Amino acid sequence: MSARVAPHLAPRHLVARTKVLAPGTALAVVLAMAAQFLSNHYGAPVMLMAILLGIPFHFLSEHENTGPGITFAAKGLLRIGVALLGLRVSLDMVRQIGWGFVAIIALCIAALILGSILLARLLGKDRAFGFLTGGSVAICGASAAMAISSILPQRPTAERDLSFTVISVTAFSTVAMILYPILAEALGLDPHQTGLFLGGTIHDVAQVVGAGYSVSDETGDIATVIKLIRVTMLAPVVLIGALVLRRHAPRSETRPPLLPGFVAAFLVLAALNSVHLVPEALIEPASSLSRALLVTAVAAVGMKTSLARLADVGGSAIAMLAVQTAVLVVLVLVPLLLGLV
Repeated sequence: MSARVAPHLAPRHLVARTKVLAPGTALAVVLAMAAQFLSNHYGAPVMLMAILLGIPFHFLSEHENTGPGITFAAKGLLRIGVALLGLRVSLDMVRQIGWGFVAIIALCIAALILGSILLARLLGKDRAFGFLTGGSVAICGASAAMAISSILPQRPTAERDLSFTVISVTAFSTVAMILYPILAEALGLDPHQTGLFLGGTIHDVAQVVGAGYSVSDETGDIATVIKLIRVTMLAPVVLIGALVLRRHAPRSETRPPLLPGFVAAFLVLAALNSVHLVPEALIEPASSLSRALLVTAVAAVGMKTSLARLADVGGSAIAMLAVQTAVLVVLVLVPLLLGLV
């Protein structure tokens, strides 16, 4: 007796599905390539360029030929990209820095996210917005915002809030790349401490690398490792967030999965990398693919964003991100200045 193939895996179904998704996905890929070109040749932040290039094409997200592919790029490619981030982290990084500072980073992330949820309520925003912005500032900027957004309950303002967060956190990160090395020098931090500070406070990986190596190779190496340790925190934060949302979701609504598939994949790949079961030759290509997928997803989010609705976020949201950024600086600087690490 022949084995039956699941309908959604049948070759005919896959071909038909590919035809539906291809136009919109291809548009997102083209915009991602344009954003990468601008980043490579003019030094512009690639995530910011991707979402800004996507916004003028919002009308295409509502077209029957391109809409499905754009939605797939914004969600499906995002999950694959986040999962592949697991190959960039390992326990060796934690041992290199020391468990003490890693614990401090974990406490800073937890404090900032919880504080952001409370601050959101004070400023008239919902808790989901606080979780979204707090997680993006505390962990890894646009990538964290995209991952957290994927587990939040459906809301009328979901796409607007995500686009606002990606744009704002990338802008703040770019400013930080310029100002934070100057601040570290003014405070008298040595190269090692400067690396801990830059890696613990700047939002996006690219800006951490730029800031760190502008000081010295030692600072750049330390800052990059610290930043990747913060990336590692994305998995437990998303997992805990999904558990809390699942618990409090009304029975009438679809609850988030107990363990999102992309988070499970992230953890498995990180574990495999930690025990050195992943060939070195695969790590760099996988990292590049992850980056490309995330940029493509951000471009798709830009295409799903209405510029008119983006303006409705308000000045209080910008002030909120500024406060979150400043609080993270204080939380990381205090133990450094007190000599606790």
